[in-house]
Amino acid sequence: MKALILVGGLGTRLRPLTINTPKAMMPVLNKPFMAHVVGQLMHHGVDEIILTRGHLAAQMESYFGDGSGLGIKVVYVDETRPLGTAGGIKNCERHLDETFFVLNGDVFSTIDFSAMLHSHRSKKATATIALTPVDNPSAFGLVETETDGRIRRFIEKPKPDEITTNMINAGCYLLEPEVLDFIKPDTLTSIERETFQLLLKDKQPFYSFDTTGAYWIDMGNREKYYQLNIDMLNGVCNCAGTPSPGVHLGEGTSVDPSAEISGNVVFGENCRVGANAIVTGPAVIGAGCQLGNRVSVSGSLLWPGVNIGDDSSVILSIIGDHCRIASSDHIDDSALADGVYTPPSLTLSGAAVWPGTIMSN
Repeated sequence: MKALILVGGLGTRLRPLTINTPKAMMPVLNKPFMAHVVGQLMHHGVDEIILTRGHLAAQMESYFGDGSGLGIKVVYVDETRPLGTAGGIKNCERHLDETFFVLNGDVFSTIDFSAMLHSHRSKKATATIALTPVDNPSAFGLVETETDGRIRRFIEKPKPDEITTNMINAGCYLLEPEVLDFIKPDTLTSIERETFQLLLKDKQPFYSFDTTGAYWIDMGNREKYYQLNIDMLNGVCNCAGTPSPGVHLGEGTSVDPSAEISGNVVFGENCRVGANAIVTGPAVIGAGCQLGNRVSVSGSLLWPGVNIGDDSSVILSIIGDHCRIASSDHIDDSALADGVYTPPSLTLSGAAVWPGTIMSN
C-alpha cells in the first residue's frame, strides 16, 4: 500500500520556527513530526511512502533515507515550483499505479486507515475523502454528503446561513490512479477546489469516510503545533509512541538532586538540569539542553541544544535549536527561532523572535 504525503510547502504560518527547519521535521516529543505520521501509516500496513520535496528537503532525506532502516520504502519527488495539492499529486504520477493514500503534510490524525481502505473498496470508489467534525465550521470548507456517504457538494468557508453540516475535509484521501486523468500536468491546481469538482461533474463514485472519534489537528501554525505536543504529552492523542504519564529522562540526562520535575515531561538525551531548577509539565526538553541553577521551565517546548542561564524562566514558549537564554531572563508566551541569543535580565512576552535579531533589555 502506498501513501503520498504533500510536504513541499514553506511552512509560512509556522515562522520563524521554519526558517531553518521544514515543518515536516519540526520536533514533536523529540521526534520529527513526519516520523509520527509515517508511524501511523505503517501501523495500518502502508509500506511505501512518497514524499514531495521542497523547502529544506535535504533534512527530511537525511533522516528517512530510503526507508530501509524503518522497514519501509521511501521515495522522494522534487517540486521545483509550487504546483498546488492536485499538481503535486500529478507530479508523482509515475509512482502511483495502484490505489493510494494522499495526506496533507500539515495534518496529524489517528484515522483508522485500514477501515477507510475497506470502505473505499467495498463501495468501488474512485475517490474517498476523510471527513472530521469541528466546532466552528465557518473557517473551513464544508462537505455535504448523501445518506450513503456519497459526496454531494463542497462549500468553501460558508456564511452562517450556509452551514448545513459540521463535517470538513480532514486532509486525507484514498484515490484510484484514474483520478490523475482529471489533473493537468505541470499546472498549479487544487484538488479540493478543482479536481474534486470535476469528479462530481463526471459523476464518479466519490465517497466520504467519517472519522468522528479520531484525533485530528492541522498543526500548520504555532498554536496548533504547540497543542499537538501538549495533547500527546497529556494523552489526549492516543497513538503509537505516545509516552505514558509522568517524567521521562533520556539516556545520559542528569538532574541535580535539588531540582524539582513534575507533571508530564519528556527529556531528550544528554540534558542537564541544575541545582534548584523547576520543570513543570507539560514540557518537552530536547536533546542536549542545559538548564542552569534555579531555572524555571513550565508548559514549554525546548528544541535540541537550548542553554538557559541561571535564574531564568521560560513559560508557555517554544525555544528553537541552540538558543542561548542568558541569566535572569523571563520569557513568556513567545517563540524564538534557531540560534537566538538573549541578553541578561531580559523580559520577553508575546514575541516571535527571528534569526539574527539583535535584542536589548
